[in-house]
Amino acid sequence: MIVASTREQLAAARKDLRGRVAVVMTMGALHEGHLELVRQARTQADSVIVTIFVNPLQFGANEDLDKYPRTLEQDLALIGDLTDVVFTPAPDVVYPTEALVRVSAGALGDVFEGASRPGHFDGVLTVVLKLMHLTQPDVALFGEKDAQQLAAIRRMVADLDVPVTVLGVPTVREPDGLALSSRNRYLSQEERETALLLSKALQTRDVRAGRALFDGSSATLDYLERVDSTTFAAAPDGDLLVIAAKVGTTRLIDNLKDAP
Repeated sequence: MIVASTREQLAAARKDLRGRVAVVMTMGALHEGHLELVRQARTQADSVIVTIFVNPLQFGANEDLDKYPRTLEQDLALIGDLTDVVFTPAPDVVYPTEALVRVSAGALGDVFEGASRPGHFDGVLTVVLKLMHLTQPDVALFGEKDAQQLAAIRRMVADLDVPVTVLGVPTVREPDGLALSSRNRYLSQEERETALLLSKALQTRDVRAGRALFDGSSATLDYLERVDSTTFAAAPDGDLLVIAAKVGTTRLIDNLKDAP
């Protein structure tokens, strides 16, 4: 495994890779969900690049950029046998100057997570496009837990003619149904129990019944809706249930692919 922290180091490492190249983009604080992405990347390509970068553009003014977990040494130990190159740039490597020009998520960035986190998807798409340019992959893999993000990335790649195949990897869950997330480490034991409401609400496969589970709970439901998984337009016959809620100070999201 080669660890590159500068553009020059990445370019040199990328030049030596052979065959089909896959990239997995992360913000670190890796867990089994990330490892599954890397394992799936290995089945899709001859060489694998993992990026670890906490992207400031996708955090709002009152979000958790400063306290977002940064565990680089542990992350490298976890993926050492699974990847060929790890790109671990500092912010000034990815953004040598202020990013005045950014990718717009358009209508996909104005609903659900985009409505709750204005500018979030513009920041995500901007860094994803930059990292695609820097890593030059043939295929990029993203977790299906971040369903709206995945839809936006797919649309960006199609609309901007980016020569990268985008693949989604199913959500990895704890045995009790909780979707794995780097932010789960913020939860107390009591909050973790409360967080199970998200997956339980999805399993009802009914918006009204799922919302009712939050009545009287300590969690604050942001949204639970059925949407079209491509456009993220709310639709009674949509094929995806999406949910977001705040448990304590931690915002969690989840989804369930489901034909109505």
